[in-house]
Amino acid sequence: MPDKKIKKIAELKEIVENLKREGGKIVFTNGCFDLLHIGHINYLKKAQKQGDILIIGLNSDSSVKKIKEKGRPIIPQSERARILAALEFVDFVTIFEEQIPLNLIKKIKPNVLVKGGDWKRKEVVGSDFVKSYGGKTLVVPFTKGKSTSLIIERIRRCKK
Repeated sequence: MPDKKIKKIAELKEIVENLKREGGKIVFTNGCFDLLHIGHINYLKKAQKQGDILIIGLNSDSSVKKIKEKGRPIIPQSERARILAALEFVDFVTIFEEQIPLNLIKKIKPNVLVKGGDWKRKEVVGSDFVKSYGGKTLVVPFTKGKSTSLIIERIRRCKK
């Protein structure tokens, strides 16, 4: 069942268009989601509550290597996608190759764009585009003390 939630962008675009015709409210977020933790879960649950379906744009392995420190991702994209798709509050996952999801956002045209962390709404990639057709952007604060980088650092300290 979870694997059926993982879609190519063309498939997802068609699903989204059909849902919008039926009045569905589409929520989109993106990220690397390497080493899934409670901060991710809290953030994704809040994102899902903003609409009818939650779509996650997952950074491919090659894009993660460009935007994160050496040795990332730890978990390959196929596994990260399956883990996210296994969450009951995630409707679809799609993998994208670019470092930023702007092209994906333009294809999906979500009603709500959600980003986690300390971003300002103006800085969120795609925020202006989503606003241009009446959509909105929501920034969900991090769960204090919970991050993949902190987990990796703790593991490194244990190895010493």
